[in-house]
Amino acid sequence: KIINKFNELLDRVIPEEFKGKWNVKVENGTVAFGSAFHNWAVSVPRMKKTNLGFKDVYNYCKNNDQKSLAKRSPIHEVVLDMVIHHLPPPNVAQKYRIPHIWRGDLTSSLGKSMVECNENGPLALMVTKIILDPHAGEVAIGRMFSGKIQRGQELYVIGMPNKNRVQQVNVMVGPDRIPIDYVSAGNIVAATGIRDAIAGSTVTDNIDAEPFERIVHVSEPVVTVAVEAKNMKDLPKLVEVLRLISKADPSIQVQINQETGENLMSGMGELHLEITEYRIRNDHKMEIVCSEPIVVYRETVSKPSPYKFEGKSPNKHNRFYIEVEPMPDNIVKAIYNNELPENVKKYKKETAKILQDLGMDKEVAKGVFGLHGLNIITDTTKGIQHLFETRDLIMEAFDEVMKSGPTVSEPCQGILVKLVDAKLHEDAIHRGPAQVIPAARNAIYGAITISEPTLLEPMQKVFISTPQEIMGDASRELNSRRSEVKDMKTVGDSVEIEAKAPVAEMFGFASAIRSATGGRVLWNTENMGFEPLPRNLRDDVIKKIRERKGLKPEPYPAEYYMG
Repeated sequence: KIINKFNELLDRVIPEEFKGKWNVKVENGTVAFGSAFHNWAVSVPRMKKTNLGFKDVYNYCKNNDQKSLAKRSPIHEVVLDMVIHHLPPPNVAQKYRIPHIWRGDLTSSLGKSMVECNENGPLALMVTKIILDPHAGEVAIGRMFSGKIQRGQELYVIGMPNKNRVQQVNVMVGPDRIPIDYVSAGNIVAATGIRDAIAGSTVTDNIDAEPFERIVHVSEPVVTVAVEAKNMKDLPKLVEVLRLISKADPSIQVQINQETGENLMSGMGELHLEITEYRIRNDHKMEIVCSEPIVVYRETVSKPSPYKFEGKSPNKHNRFYIEVEPMPDNIVKAIYNNELPENVKKYKKETAKILQDLGMDKEVAKGVFGLHGLNIITDTTKGIQHLFETRDLIMEAFDEVMKSGPTVSEPCQGILVKLVDAKLHEDAIHRGPAQVIPAARNAIYGAITISEPTLLEPMQKVFISTPQEIMGDASRELNSRRSEVKDMKTVGDSVEIEAKAPVAEMFGFASAIRSATGGRVLWNTENMGFEPLPRNLRDDVIKKIRERKGLKPEPYPAEYYMG
């Protein structure tokens, strides 16, 4: 049953050309049975080699002699055999992987070198993890797709201006790092000295190289706590610790407000933040005080703008006319799944084609010049003089609004912003950043305000396995949290419940469900994205968030942004 379910899930996500080829079977040794805790494992090839049968395994376990079983069939040997015989080597895998994770020119010297896994080609390293070592500092761990990395090399982290000098080159052997002279293409490297790198960074010897696609996380930060240093003198240390933690764990987001001194830390859930707080206190020896967890909301719009909204520059010489509309779910999903290039300006034609295939109007798709999160900005104007020169400034205004919407200053999601008209002063001195950015920003804010702005709240799937006799207690606990039961089935003596619940209602669920059921249930959660906040709760939530952020109780009306 488990193997069939695994193969079914695998077929859903793998590329079409590999369907059926990667399925696992007991007979060919792609499945092993064992205990990681007791250090033993068996597979069909291992059983043939050692003349060990399932009956022998059963007897070892029955006689409580799993130590002898571990000596006869150690888990590391079984897993290593599986890796050697069934996982493709890098020079095979990179031929089909590179086109999926790198959008550059495959006929270029770097493209060819990565496809061939050539150790003599240009250097290309993708950093997948940063670990913090008490002696060596930040250690960047990643895969070498091309070239060689060695001590003393000066390399670039794409997107950062300065060179980074490699101090040490190591290979990881379990938790240990073994220093070596160099690491070549196809291997995993642990390097120190690459201080600008974070998880997902591209490291090369050419600053103009095309970066790898960003790493997409299944879950995203939906719960936030405010973090303060217990002693004010430790504040600079806390800022540095938070910076290091966000580098080491990319699913933790840190916001440091230099004006208010507030440090916000967002994670995937209550437990994720509790573990991070524990690490700050124990690994970094910092005394901290954390607020109660709060939910991260998203802002969006419910309908297209009824008219184009005008934003004026402070000198009144420049005007931008903006319309916004909700983005179709399939386009939002495509952006989330990394199907669109990050640099839409560079890959304009490719972006337009993908968006047209997803159902976007041809002219709207051709005008796209920016992405921020799950939002798009497009230019549908025709022949407006000097507009191209102001595009980067309009993009700055767009980024600013998408980071902090007009309703509760939370990030925006699923909004298509259209620049439909503009009037610009012919003299460049009168259309600089101080004029263009406020005008474009107010136009976008105003357009959102007239398009029925609403809030999206994070949701979770909740899976519960409970004995039948206490199913009612588990169900009552779920029902008290605005949850919706999606599926319920009986498996043997247990009932498996699958429900959907808002993250805001799940605080304290672990202790509550333990208490309600005497600790006899197994449960876990899974990120489920964002859904519109019920209308009856909206006004109260908006008011509370604005008060917490020190804003006026009511959002500004559209007239406020007219200038």
